[in-house]
Amino acid sequence: MSQTSDWPLPVGSLRYIIPQRLIKLLEKHPLTRELYPVSFGHYQRAKGHTMDRSQHKDELLIYCTEGEAEITTGQQSFHLIAGDLLYLPAGEPHRYATPDHNPWTIHWVHYSGPLASYFRQYLGFNGLNRRINLGRQPRLLVDFNGLLSVQDSGFQEQPLIHASNRLRQLLTALPLSHKRPKIKQQMELNLPQLQQQMRDNLNTRLDLDSLAATARLSRYHFIMRYKQLTGETPIQHYLHMKIERACYLLDTGESSISSIAEQLGYEDSYYFSRLFKKVMGVSPGNYRRVNRY
Repeated sequence: MSQTSDWPLPVGSLRYIIPQRLIKLLEKHPLTRELYPVSFGHYQRAKGHTMDRSQHKDELLIYCTEGEAEITTGQQSFHLIAGDLLYLPAGEPHRYATPDHNPWTIHWVHYSGPLASYFRQYLGFNGLNRRINLGRQPRLLVDFNGLLSVQDSGFQEQPLIHASNRLRQLLTALPLSHKRPKIKQQMELNLPQLQQQMRDNLNTRLDLDSLAATARLSRYHFIMRYKQLTGETPIQHYLHMKIERACYLLDTGESSISSIAEQLGYEDSYYFSRLFKKVMGVSPGNYRRVNRY
């Protein structure tokens, strides 16, 4: 386990270090062995907090919500500010220090396991990138504080297994908070507005030109920028929203498949069924039969 800072905790702070015997249990338990925390905490206005690790054996995430710090890791140095998420990978020496005049407030977690490298890619820390600006994310603070709920549990096995799975929830939720990528032309795209337009038109056949007009972009640039932000084209996303609605209608009512197709703007129920099967892997009729318990 990497050395954890041992300087005196400020008021309102918490440092939770899992004993080695329980880390060994988490390494082997089928519910935690793929990903588990080693230590975690919350430091409030952490004046005097510095760390210099030449040996770093686990992954470390630090989410700064106030203050600032100077970071040196690998081949780079940079200034960290409130709203930044810092990733320090296992095996990479690093140093950080927060100034006395504006000490940082942070949530942090050391973690390990075979899935750690996959989460590095999933979180978007590619190449030498060690920092993502998230801004202030209340939902993210809830997830970090969820780890801290194990305090006062007496190092029992079940609360730590629960904390391990809350860690997985935290990591999988993080990309939903990203303001990424930070390319100016991409930031011009108002995704919430566009996706609300899609939701408002699930009963029609919204076309690409209408969406591109809302974005004030050409069809080509609109498709390119939307896919960069979401991983799929706007029409693919719109179709998936329709199929999600179709699943809801199949689950909650007795409407015929042709009626559901019509409610979603498809005059040809056979065409709708082909689209549904392409997305869901089963026809609407089979979906309804399989999911009726």
